[in-house]
Amino acid sequence: MINRVVLTGRLTRDPELRTTGSGISVATFTLAVDRQYTNARGEREADFISCVIWRKSAENFVNFTSKGSLVGIDGRLQSRSYDDKDGKRVYVTEVVVDSFALLESRRDRENRGQNGGYTPTSGNAGTQNTNNFQNNDRPSQPNTNSSAPKPQDPFSGSGDAIDISDDDLPF
Repeated sequence: MINRVVLTGRLTRDPELRTTGSGISVATFTLAVDRQYTNARGEREADFISCVIWRKSAENFVNFTSKGSLVGIDGRLQSRSYDDKDGKRVYVTEVVVDSFALLESRRDRENRGQNGGYTPTSGNAGTQNTNNFQNNDRPSQPNTNSSAPKPQDPFSGSGDAIDISDDDLPF
């Protein structure tokens, strides 16, 4: 049987860290994951996925993320049930996170925090396009911010010419 979940999205609020009676750390959070297509009004909808992460990973997750953080998670889907205070059976389905990745730099996260959260550059409020293409499949305009670091050529200054013959190419 296969039970794998891989998601990329933004946190809807700061993750909540708790400790079990036996001293194990557990954090819960909700991940907003954009749907691939827009609705009839041209707006992009999102799914809100409940997630739980355990032990040291939970502590690290809480320390390095906050509301609006862009994260990738890998885990498994789990269902459970419990009786609430009124004796009513409650069913919960959530993603149990095995690993996560921070998908934005600390600088981007801090800039987003200074601006009061994520602010999209297009006219579609509350939506985000994380790839380099707009909805009409045209490449977006490159960032012309002069303070952004320019990529450096790793071979510049080596003085050695790179000689690659057609036989070295795999195609």
